[in-house]
Amino acid sequence: MKLAEMSITEIRTELERTQEPSAELLAMLREDQRKGVQALYKQIEQRAAKKAMLEAKWNEMNRFERAQRQAGKRYIAGIDEVGRGPLAGPVVACAVVLPEDLVLPGLDDSKKVPVAERNRLYERIVAEATSVGIGTVDAERIDQINILEATKEAMKLAIAAISVPIDVCLIDAVTLPNLPFEQVPIIGGDAASVSIAAASIVAKVTRDRLMEEYARHYPQYGFEKHAGYGTKEHLAAIEAYGPSPIHRRSFTGVKEWVTGE
Repeated sequence: MKLAEMSITEIRTELERTQEPSAELLAMLREDQRKGVQALYKQIEQRAAKKAMLEAKWNEMNRFERAQRQAGKRYIAGIDEVGRGPLAGPVVACAVVLPEDLVLPGLDDSKKVPVAERNRLYERIVAEATSVGIGTVDAERIDQINILEATKEAMKLAIAAISVPIDVCLIDAVTLPNLPFEQVPIIGGDAASVSIAAASIVAKVTRDRLMEEYARHYPQYGFEKHAGYGTKEHLAAIEAYGPSPIHRRSFTGVKEWVTGE
């Protein structure tokens, strides 16, 4: 059946079955003057433009990894953390070693990725990465050593959980002492390096799920909504119920309630 003999619904159904329309089909769509067909053609053009943009961004974010591979490095770990700022819960770090041939268009700083897409990327990273390591440091330890040192401790735990011999690690703006391999701190690394972005995604999803679990134990605080950050609702809950066992007592917003300062 020729395109001109097909209804708009039939054309839409055919396009849904075709992941990559052929050049011939695209030419016929372009030449068909029906408004509905032109709307479908415009959608295809927009999807193609978005795909090209995401592929270009992926290639750009691979530049640090390419440079390391050109220098002979094989296992490149991206490292990032989530949870420095909240009033409750752990700081979570992740280390990720990605295979050279993995392509994940849409990967970015976890804060910029919608929840549904973040969860989809998390599943693919965990399934397809060469190795993934997680490190968590709880609120009590954060109070003991301060959040910066706790962040570094979580990162070292994540690195220790990697199952391959790391050649170099790319870290989001932190330098870790006494690592047995080269490290490259990158400011804004979770939006500049695919390995760090992957670590950012895994750390974010891991911590969010931990906070959802804590919410079942301490439902009065609403951890499933704000993940422990100092929202108006969260501060009101601390004032009403006092801090829970997972609150960081050294943090402003909790410390005032505990000490009365």
